[in-house]
Amino acid sequence: MKAREVKRAKLVAKYADKRAQLKKEGKWLELSQLPRNSSKIRLRNRCKITGRPRGYSRQFGLCRNQLREFALYGKIPGVTKASW
Repeated sequence: MKAREVKRAKLVAKYADKRAQLKKEGKWLELSQLPRNSSKIRLRNRCKITGRPRGYSRQFGLCRNQLREFALYGKIPGVTKASW
């Protein structure tokens, strides 16, 4: 899944200018001829370690499970377990 997401990201970057131009001109038929995975909306944020799509933290690029594990082992600078 992670490799598939990387492939989609490359397609989005490749066709971004062309898609924007076609949208601006209103050429919807030509826009529909482009690959489906070249649309930005098809990208999904995934954990950099596991590829998990749910519970993703943008600030760290990790899912909640990995974020907790890294924080407990002190691998993320400045993040500590809360206690009060």
